[in-house]
Amino acid sequence: MPAGQAGEASDGDLIGKVLGGRYRVTSVVGRGGMGVVARAVDELLAREVAVKVLRAYTDSSDAELADLRTRMEREAQAAARIRHGGVVTVHDVTHEQGLPVIVMELVDGPSLDEVVTRRGALDPREAAAIGAKLMDALDAAHRAGVLHRDVKPGNVLLERGGRVVLTDFGIATMESSGDDAVAKLTRSGELVGSLDYLPPERAQGREPGPASDIWS
Repeated sequence: MPAGQAGEASDGDLIGKVLGGRYRVTSVVGRGGMGVVARAVDELLAREVAVKVLRAYTDSSDAELADLRTRMEREAQAAARIRHGGVVTVHDVTHEQGLPVIVMELVDGPSLDEVVTRRGALDPREAAAIGAKLMDALDAAHRAGVLHRDVKPGNVLLERGGRVVLTDFGIATMESSGDDAVAKLTRSGELVGSLDYLPPERAQGREPGPASDIWS
């Protein structure tokens, strides 16, 4: 798929850009399948934030762009539904050139994946302490009717000071407010998530539940 321009600008083009008339990008932190995550300054409140900018392509159809917009907006809604210190805080959802931008707290620290890559296997006590905090965050998510579905070291941030923060609800599902139906962000039959942490029931095409997040 060719790299187009809407959300597929180079890092240099994004840096210095003011998104939503308010958030000035200072650096690019990383890129995922659906968005670019950058550090920015909220010029209204004079604080640093993280912004996730939708990636799109010049040959994307209107239907594909509408689907991407829905996914990112649902991602913000899923994270915002959970009130817990171990889940990333969503401040705002704005738009830039018709595409959504999620504005989140800036977590000062690396991902668990980065730490393990740099240091190797963690001490069992340290790993258990991180796992316990992550389980507490997942319990809050499940109580709020949210399944994360992509729990992996790259989506766990270790803030300096000891806070453990679950991020990236891009493929989460939510229980609908009116009934027990689940608001799905993926097409039927589409397998999404990281294979290394994919629970068996997801790989077998069965409906995931809270235990699936815990397995991951």
